Amino acid sequence: MTFNNTQITDALRHVDDPDLKKDLVTLNMIENIVVDGNKVTFDVVLTTPACPLKNQIRQACVEAIHQYVDPSVEVLINMTSRVTTRRKETDAMLKNVKNIIAVGSGKGGVGKSTVAVNLAIALAKTGAKVGLIDADIYGPSIPIMFGMLNERPTGYDKDGKTFVYPFEKFGIKVLSIGFFVDQSKALIWRGPMASMALRQLFTDAEWGALDYMVIDLPPGTGDIPLTLIQDFPLTGAIIVSTPQQVAIADVRKAADMFRNDKINIPILGLVENMSYFSPPEAPEKKYYIFGEGGCEKFAKELNVTLLGQLPILPAIAESGDSGTPVAANDQSPVSAEFKKLAESVAQQIAISNSIREVFGGADPGKV
Repeated sequence: MTFNNTQITDALRHVDDPDLKKDLVTLNMIENIVVDGNKVTFDVVLTTPACPLKNQIRQACVEAIHQYVDPSVEVLINMTSRVTTRRKETDAMLKNVKNIIAVGSGKGGVGKSTVAVNLAIALAKTGAKVGLIDADIYGPSIPIMFGMLNERPTGYDKDGKTFVYPFEKFGIKVLSIGFFVDQSKALIWRGPMASMALRQLFTDAEWGALDYMVIDLPPGTGDIPLTLIQDFPLTGAIIVSTPQQVAIADVRKAADMFRNDKINIPILGLVENMSYFSPPEAPEKKYYIFGEGGCEKFAKELNVTLLGQLPILPAIAESGDSGTPVAANDQSPVSAEFKKLAESVAQQIAISNSIREVFGGADPGKV
């Protein structure tokens, strides 16, 4: 049997992206179709290199061609990616950053920085270009977690203004206010001064082209998170909590802040940190030290995704204290948990970008 590009294209119209609920052809995810005798090759352009459904999509393409063209066709697929964004080419601020993700919480001590750091590293390990900003002005922890306590960034002067180069480590670019101050002393800054310092981490640094910029917010709903939310084009927010109700009560305030009508930042989902403990001698067992199901229930209430449930393990804290976050260690079983979290976050970003195009900027959780 002979066949052509049009027949292959028509067959692939029967393959839907499981998240975006449209066929791959309509979504412009099929490129470079080449027919050579009984063989066809083409690219499937995913919305993120972290797509958790790539094997499912690949198999669906093969089955569609065998069903609608001919069962004997040899199908060779190159799975590639192009991270989606809702930003316009005319956007001046951070114009080369496709997606800006805020990681926040309503209170301290829930592991927000641990989640932000390991999420950024896990996203980079999928092949994405990633940056990380430590926006916790009064309690920067990233210099410790990256083993860079005494490091100072380099820079250059241009038109009377100083620009800095972010550090590059574990496959990501990173900046923290902790790289510019003496961390052994309290930072006594009023809100306007702290807000100005935060803006400079964004605007006075050579970030280059990034698929994802992850921001570790300070806890609460004060000046710093409000400055960030109001001044920078956020793609969405991730909220971190522990399972107990006292933590969720505070996290609820963070959710209300993002969903305020004057702010309207999509909540990409919740991360339940310190969800359970599994002893090394019995890793199949889970002990829910702080209660079970708290964030799952809250995610349903908010109509958002529970992005992940991370265990409470000494290895996670020890790796941060030692300057090598656990996601950077391929030998650690916990690294796989952050890989799954990165896939879930990338998936929700692609869905959010698609929905907000359709609904004109509405929060996907409200439509």
